[in-house]
Amino acid sequence: MELIEGINRLLTDWGIKQTTADLLDQYMAIAIALLTAFAADIFCRKIILKTISRIVQRTKATWDDILFDHNVTLHLSRLAAPIVIYLFIPFIFAESGAIDFIQRLCQIYITITSLAFVNAFLKAAYSIYSVKDNLRDRPLKGLLQTLQVLLWTVGSIVVIAILIDKSPGALLTGLGASAAVLMLVFKDSIMGFVSGVQLSANDMLKVGDWITMPKYGADGTVIEVTLNTVKVRNFDNTITTIPPYLLVSDSFQNWRGMKESGGRRIKRSINIDMTSIRFCTPEMLEKYRKIDLLKDYIEQTEEIVRTYNEEHGIDNAILVNGRRQTNLGVFRAYLTAYLKSLPVVNKELNCMVRHLQPTDRGLPVELYFFSTIKDWIPYEGVQADVFDHVLAIIPEFDLRVFQSAMATPIE
Repeated sequence: MELIEGINRLLTDWGIKQTTADLLDQYMAIAIALLTAFAADIFCRKIILKTISRIVQRTKATWDDILFDHNVTLHLSRLAAPIVIYLFIPFIFAESGAIDFIQRLCQIYITITSLAFVNAFLKAAYSIYSVKDNLRDRPLKGLLQTLQVLLWTVGSIVVIAILIDKSPGALLTGLGASAAVLMLVFKDSIMGFVSGVQLSANDMLKVGDWITMPKYGADGTVIEVTLNTVKVRNFDNTITTIPPYLLVSDSFQNWRGMKESGGRRIKRSINIDMTSIRFCTPEMLEKYRKIDLLKDYIEQTEEIVRTYNEEHGIDNAILVNGRRQTNLGVFRAYLTAYLKSLPVVNKELNCMVRHLQPTDRGLPVELYFFSTIKDWIPYEGVQADVFDHVLAIIPEFDLRVFQSAMATPIE
């Protein structure tokens, strides 16, 4: 009885006077509405959702297992109860001044539940497409976050419009004057979204790319691309976060092209003591002939020497193309043959041994070639093995390495 009297006083405050019989009818209608809403909720969760689950489990496709997972369908089923109550309200409170207020509360609940359903749907769609081979390295997470921001922004405007009983369009018109403030608040998100679209459209960056950006301390693999940040795991296992718009407005180096190509470049030089460079004698050439990689080269050069001598009437000269051979020239020929004999060197890309500008620290002899092994640790091993061999073989050609730290050549 105290409950009924309390409800009577509440209705009286709203300006509604009802008899006890009217109240009992209204309570019965409320009870029926609640029972119907409860039954609708149970029907959706226990029957419809389980039926969908069984159908999905029988299909061979995997996308429907994710799309119709528990979270998505659960949010959808929660719409049943408030919709039933909303439909019953005009019959329960037919002559009540509270009908508009109660309907608005139901509309707000329905709106929020609908937003939760769409949000769960977007997450499910993201989980489907993020594992596809052709989309796995796209910045889909940034796109998901952008859609979520738009979704909840529009939803908040709709909820506020329902509360103040105004059209969402009129509310948006009223917010036009605050557009500058909103743009300032969401500046990073807007710039991040635009930059993410540019990075994706121009294929500038993907998850898994190795990038270097020394200005911001980034040198490692991209592990995540979101609306506001790009996360890079550096080789020292630290994480560098960079705003996406900096990757568009500033320069960075992407090593994906190297990984997709036929090899990774090795470009390193050794300084030769110029005082050890001399013309070859017959004895020196005979010694070099015993090196397997130089046997063909020595024979070819001797044939050139004989031909040149016969044409020019020269005796006992050791010439190649009209010039006497040097131990450094033979050494370069050996290094070229050595590099081309290695299985880890890509023969289809540039492979050469050249001189650089002489300095007071010797004559730099540079090895320029491409390793078919591109992963960091094995690549460093290939580079070290090659130069270990080069340093060890140099004395065989009567050459010396100039070591600037000692300011004297190595014997």
